[in-house]
Amino acid sequence: MSRRLVAEGLGTALLLAVVVGSGIMGEQLAAGNTAIALLGNTLATGAALVVLIWIFGPISGAHFNPAVTLIAALRRDLSPGAALAYAAVQVGGAALGVWIAHAMFGEPILQVSTKLRSGGAQAFSEVVATFGLIGTILGVSRFRAGSTPMAVGLYITAAYWFTASTSFANPAVTLARSLSDTFAGIAPASAPAFILAQFIGALLAAGVFNWLLKTEQTA
Repeated sequence: MSRRLVAEGLGTALLLAVVVGSGIMGEQLAAGNTAIALLGNTLATGAALVVLIWIFGPISGAHFNPAVTLIAALRRDLSPGAALAYAAVQVGGAALGVWIAHAMFGEPILQVSTKLRSGGAQAFSEVVATFGLIGTILGVSRFRAGSTPMAVGLYITAAYWFTASTSFANPAVTLARSLSDTFAGIAPASAPAFILAQFIGALLAAGVFNWLLKTEQTA
């Protein structure tokens, strides 16, 4: 369990270092072109997710996400105690990753985001984004388990662009990004709606895909 928790914390920290760091780099190099900055942020995040899941998946399952951990617990793939421990190290690792990104770019380590991401459309986008992420994990792991890292990376790359919220799809990521007043940030006031929407999307996906993927019992 200690190795699994370190894997979850370290993997989530590296993910957030990529998300926030590539956002800072993209904004610095894009000369005010938000689309180019977002593209850089997107490609780095999607690519890093593939690699991080390849590395840490065999150790901890590479959740890096309390919503994914919740679904694993509901499916009894993880005990309630282990799920709580996973979520704790994910949140802590995510915050550490943000501070690592700030240090790499000479930013103040401690920040609070001022970037509001409010409104019903943004919250609904997070329901959709998280529904799709959980569906990707459940569906691909059932039929082509070895392709799960690539599928998750590709889904998040796409979801950055087809959702109005740019697909946070992760409560730990949302909390951590509220600690960064940079390109990838989200104001703390906007975070609760995102987090609620993410858990709703995850639970909806679990219900739908558990039914779709159910193995019929034959006499």
